[in-house]
Amino acid sequence: MTAAGGGNRRPRRRGRRAWQLNLVENARFALVAMRANKLRSFLTLLGVTAGVATVIMMVSFVVGFDNSVTDAFNSFGTNLVQFQKYEPRFGHGSIPEDQRNRRDLTLDDAATLKRLATLASAVSPERYISVGFEVKAGKAEANGAQVVGVTPDYVLADNRYVQDGRFLTDADVRHGARVCIIGVDVAQALYPNRDPIDQTLALSGRAYTVVGLFEKRGAFMGGSLDNFLVIPITAFDEQFPQIRDGGKDTLHIATVPRRPEDFQALLDQETAILRVRRKLHGNQASDFATFTSDSALSTFRQITGGIAAVMIVIAAVALLVGGVGVMNIMLVNVTQRTREIGLRKAIGGTRRDIALQFLAEAVTLTGVGGGLGIVAGLSAALLAQLLFKFKAAAPLWSIVLGFGVSSAVGVVFGLWPAVKAARLDPIDALRYE
Repeated sequence: MTAAGGGNRRPRRRGRRAWQLNLVENARFALVAMRANKLRSFLTLLGVTAGVATVIMMVSFVVGFDNSVTDAFNSFGTNLVQFQKYEPRFGHGSIPEDQRNRRDLTLDDAATLKRLATLASAVSPERYISVGFEVKAGKAEANGAQVVGVTPDYVLADNRYVQDGRFLTDADVRHGARVCIIGVDVAQALYPNRDPIDQTLALSGRAYTVVGLFEKRGAFMGGSLDNFLVIPITAFDEQFPQIRDGGKDTLHIATVPRRPEDFQALLDQETAILRVRRKLHGNQASDFATFTSDSALSTFRQITGGIAAVMIVIAAVALLVGGVGVMNIMLVNVTQRTREIGLRKAIGGTRRDIALQFLAEAVTLTGVGGGLGIVAGLSAALLAQLLFKFKAAAPLWSIVLGFGVSSAVGVVFGLWPAVKAARLDPIDALRYE
């Protein structure tokens, strides 16, 4: 019985080995045909190559963008809860009328939160100005810097750390002291190769003493996170009253919980405190906006998801065009090689052998196109890293997906030509001129 069983296995193994050798031979024959018709093969592969390259680039850019955004929001603090006048938005579109009519948040609102929000470890009222002032030290100027008016809670609420010197104190805020803490970009612009601590800078003509230097944070979406300086919010209101009284988004109140697990409870508690303070009834909507890192991250991911969907459609169109080209060229091959097909059938070739031959050629053709597309997509991702410092990243699964999709295109669009070749009558095929 053992011998008989072994005898049954040997023919099966020989058949499998012969099928594998036949597949390799068909692929080799396809490569020879591609070399013989380089221009035609190149034009046929173009659509598949473009589609696969688009898939790789799409995944690389979306993953890189998502990683950059996630890192940036994590650097701000994953448990940030911020209250502001207007709803968070991207771009510079017009603000709806109902939001423009909202009351401004005030320093008293922030003080009430600090006093009553038992779950908060820090409450940081903040004002910002980005244009209409100068930051100079002698002849040197810090271009594009932002000025922020803050309190001592700013470092904890916004996840900022001072690497040299000190931060603001309660006394600095009470007295509106002319002191500032600067980012590394401002330090490099005003005091190259010098220690900035205890140096003096002029903020629109008013002298401030540098008492601290922030740690470097880097860039976010092409903009520096280190080109700024902070001053006491009382000194800010004295120098820039137009921000406080301008009726714009004048005050942001950033808060963080004592414990990460209290994030949602803190959000609910502080929202309730502000609603009571602003005398809002239960059926009235809040007349202030809430910003959290999680909500902003979700919004960005919706944007990247939309971009990815558009690019998938573009890639699908390119692959469809490439697949039609493959089908066309394989049908031409069937016509040109009709006598060869008849000869193979006459010497014992089966329909399966003929179909596999042409299907293997189609898959080889699109597989080469997929390989070229992968190289092109990875090259584009690498170029983005080198030129724009963008964290483009192509995970292994995207490369496998790209090659798998290109092979699938070969199977789908090569199937009909393969079936057509297999169905040819050997006698008619041998007579074909």
